[in-house]
Amino acid sequence: MIYTEDDERLMAAVLSLSRRGLGLTAPNPSVGALAVKDGRIIGGGVTGQGGRPHAETQALHEAGDLAKGATLYVSLEPCSHHGKTPPCTDAIVAAGITRVVSALEDPNPKVAGAGHRRLRAAGIEVVTGICENEARRLHLGHILAATAGRPMLTLKLAETADGFAAGRADDPRLAITGPTANGFVHMQRALHDAILIGSGTAIADDPLLTVRLPGLEARKPLRVVLDTKLRLSLDSQLVNTAADVPTLIVAGQAATAEAIEALEAKRVEVVRLPAGETGHLDLREVFVHLATRGLTRIFSEGGPRLAAALIGAGLADEVMLLKSQKRLGHGGLPVLDAASRSTISDEALYQCAETRNLGEDLLTHYERKL
Repeated sequence: MIYTEDDERLMAAVLSLSRRGLGLTAPNPSVGALAVKDGRIIGGGVTGQGGRPHAETQALHEAGDLAKGATLYVSLEPCSHHGKTPPCTDAIVAAGITRVVSALEDPNPKVAGAGHRRLRAAGIEVVTGICENEARRLHLGHILAATAGRPMLTLKLAETADGFAAGRADDPRLAITGPTANGFVHMQRALHDAILIGSGTAIADDPLLTVRLPGLEARKPLRVVLDTKLRLSLDSQLVNTAADVPTLIVAGQAATAEAIEALEAKRVEVVRLPAGETGHLDLREVFVHLATRGLTRIFSEGGPRLAAALIGAGLADEVMLLKSQKRLGHGGLPVLDAASRSTISDEALYQCAETRNLGEDLLTHYERKL
């Protein structure tokens, strides 16, 4: 296959476009597409909210008659099956596109190369694999849903300069990171379908877990609390705002009907799932359940215990560690236990994708090797 530097440059633009839809397009992936003719972009699109319309059809609609003889760049193989909308491959053929540059084959069994084959059968030149690694990371939630039956997980943790997430039991709550890092966290919430915490964090911190950035207030990711015994107070902020922000509590099988009814009266959704051998919820069962709801991207803001469990279960696909310059100065709760820190530092398992300053705080971003 022949591709040029222009192909790489335009695909990079497509991937940047597709990032705009992260957190909005579930259960579908956030796909980006650009129609290009004679070196000029004539149409573009990104998957719409809730998964429709598809990026390809938006780009073709914007291009109009100019699409004939053009090249279509797309971050994921165009669909070839009838779902709630006709196949994108049919629209591409009908528009007169003569070349399709695709970053990645779709692992969804309903597509799985059939889209590319359909285009080639129609006489369209198909080039694949441009910026493949970047596209694979971008569409990881969709890929894992198709291949592993679970969403992807981004794990966020904040630590003091001496490695603690919290002080002693009688210490006031720590404000570890500054405003720039806090704004970054809110943006990450907006780029995911759901925010996950455990009951310990929910009870200790009484968080809102909402997106509070100017212009993004309408983004309301599902708030998910793992609460085996339904300990969360009916007076908590999560419960009292559930009528406005979707909230799900995952409880164990032993949760009582009375406790569930009290939460449901506050518009909280409750599901009961099996516990694992430790008596806590089986995290893999939780993630399978979240996948059945169409969720593909989860952002965890739980504490050290949940973080260790997620890393130990092999579910932490990305780890964002925010480190303050401030020291706690005495004993407290370590942000990661030795085993978890060793795991994310293992170059056979994780790679350090990024290290940068966020105001006075330091972000270290790890990615699980694929």
